[in-house]
Amino acid sequence: MTQAGKNVFVASRLPKRAGVSGWVATLAPRTPRPVLNGPVVADVAIIGGGFAGLSAARRISRLDPSVRVAILEAGVVGEGPAGANSGFIIDLPHEVASDDFSGESEARFRQSVLIQRSAIALASEMAAENGWGKEVFDPCGRYSVAISAEGDRHLEDYAQQLTKMGEAHRLLNGREIAAVTGSPVYTSGLFMPGTIIVQPAAYIRAVADCLKEPVALYERTPALSFERLGTGWLVKTPQGSVQAAKIIMANNGHAESFGFFRGRLLHVFTYASLTEEFDPSRLDGERKWAATPALPMGTTVRRIGTAGGDRILVRSRYSYNPGIEISDAAIRRAGRLHDGKFSKRFPMLSGVGMQYRWAGAMALTRNHVPAFGEIEPGVFAACGCNGLGASNSTASGIAAAELALGHSSELGRIYARLAAPTALPPQPFTTIGAKMHLAYREWSAGPE
Repeated sequence: MTQAGKNVFVASRLPKRAGVSGWVATLAPRTPRPVLNGPVVADVAIIGGGFAGLSAARRISRLDPSVRVAILEAGVVGEGPAGANSGFIIDLPHEVASDDFSGESEARFRQSVLIQRSAIALASEMAAENGWGKEVFDPCGRYSVAISAEGDRHLEDYAQQLTKMGEAHRLLNGREIAAVTGSPVYTSGLFMPGTIIVQPAAYIRAVADCLKEPVALYERTPALSFERLGTGWLVKTPQGSVQAAKIIMANNGHAESFGFFRGRLLHVFTYASLTEEFDPSRLDGERKWAATPALPMGTTVRRIGTAGGDRILVRSRYSYNPGIEISDAAIRRAGRLHDGKFSKRFPMLSGVGMQYRWAGAMALTRNHVPAFGEIEPGVFAACGCNGLGASNSTASGIAAAELALGHSSELGRIYARLAAPTALPPQPFTTIGAKMHLAYREWSAGPE
């Protein structure tokens, strides 16, 4: 049992890598921060060094630079789910309801935008302070692209709703989106200028490296357990411990590994492939762009220009994996699907192969809310990314930091109003239902 006793919480499993992320593999090797050896004392211990955990640390340091923070990252920064991300810090929801968009619907939209723009504001502040280049952090916007009549209609409806909300956008026809992507397959596109595009592994490394004392980061240092110690907590690791007044759990689905949100998190993996470098002259269009699909659970595509040539990222395929791990065979199966999608969209790149394949874990909730809040006295959760790790996890980390320090903000008030994650059906109904739902959504996306 994960909860070993009263006020003692023991991890039943630790994070595992799911393939080698191309984002990590194309960077120079990282020299990790030291492993935690021996006992340390901090004001706040953060479990997890991804988008949520590092953003929480950043927000704490801005609110009160004297607060001592210890971040425990189970692996090497950037080599977990954050570095497997597709790199979209979005400001507008992927979907907008097609009703008259008034009342409650408009309020939900505005709430979502504020959450996501809070993440963008924090990231933009760090980028400006540290002079990050566009190879790490690029405020270039994103496209949503269609390859079917249904996708075209969806983008047209979305554009109409954005017009009503006064949000900047531009609708592109087939010729115009082909001029961007170089692909003759896309039939329309919708450009939204507010999204930040990042190289996720480089970005998360940069965030980690810009944190200053008294924030301490320990890599290859998984939290194995934590227990009540006086009015605070003692977090144990393989070779050390952290005594802290407060804990922020920023480990997404692995909050469940400590016994929290059991039966309320859906553990889903999404898959990506990255091509080998190719001669840019083989593909017309712009050398750098990023596109999400017009329909949910379609195919995300990015073109990345580098000094040695260009690459195409393809992300598609979703699987439900309650054990929070997948096999190499699952990555290979997804890779075959990626190969077909790549060849259909870019027939002019025949012979260009995929060099890297990987997967990334997500934690979803049935009612699409974060797993957030004070879950034990002095223990705060910033989990449940719901498929938007770069945006939602960053915002949850900010909100958890503010909650832990007693700081009031509009973002915090929004999080305080959110419902708790609803319970999932008992097994095996959750597994059956989740797999059927994912299969149906992927089928519904069709060629997208």
